[in-house]
Amino acid sequence: MDIPLGVGNIIRVALEEDVGQGDVTTILLIPEDSISKAHYIAKEDFILAGLPFALEVFKIIDSSISYKTFYEDGSKIKKGDVIAEISGKTRVILKGERVSLNFLQRLSGIATLTNKYVKKIKGLKAKILDTRKTTPCIRFMEKYAVKIGGGYNHRFGLFDGILIKDNHIKILGSIKKAINRTKKGHHLFKIEVEVKNHKELKEAIEAGADIVMLDNMSIDEVKKAVEIARGMVMLEASGNISLDNVIEVAETGVDFISIGALTHSAPAVDINLKIVG
Repeated sequence: MDIPLGVGNIIRVALEEDVGQGDVTTILLIPEDSISKAHYIAKEDFILAGLPFALEVFKIIDSSISYKTFYEDGSKIKKGDVIAEISGKTRVILKGERVSLNFLQRLSGIATLTNKYVKKIKGLKAKILDTRKTTPCIRFMEKYAVKIGGGYNHRFGLFDGILIKDNHIKILGSIKKAINRTKKGHHLFKIEVEVKNHKELKEAIEAGADIVMLDNMSIDEVKKAVEIARGMVMLEASGNISLDNVIEVAETGVDFISIGALTHSAPAVDINLKIVG
């Protein structure tokens, strides 16, 4: 895949953070002309995501580094699998090791957790969405990992989607007023509104919302909301959703389920980068 310029810059910043003026230990111990081969080895089962970003780390350090990939992003990796091989200057491999693994472990963790949610609700109409609760500056990579895991992206940022939230409504005084003002100022995006009860849901529908986010509602409240909104607006369930209750939420008939934990709480998977020759 082509690495976006902004992502490449983030990788460079990550390298500057870790390497600084140079890898002191490696400079002292490893001859400059040393050449090695290294393998990314899986230490557990997971869904692979972020391999292009992980390899880009080494290409940024030294464009002469070569690599072979044995799996693609989205692959189901088993413990013990060799994911990829890199060859080149030993100093370069050791210099980029930690940053490369940080991206690969983090993104594979997000894809793996996302895939668990997706599999839980397989056969139901609801789609699993991410949120903007991402690690600063690596949102593109994290949302990419969600897609690799089978999920869908909500709006990328504040600029590419309208979502009227509680603070907007509080400032303006009502949902109706917020929606009316939005319609007068913009016509390209669908209008989504966050509500916390059925009264607000009805107000949002009457005012012409396209999508309504049901914020922290109980299963029974969500079921009732689906009945109220049927055929009029799309519904997104959000808040306090886990692997334990996501099936119940999906079975209510909502269209979307947004889960911040996909990106803010996904555990990194265990991968090693080992010199093998």
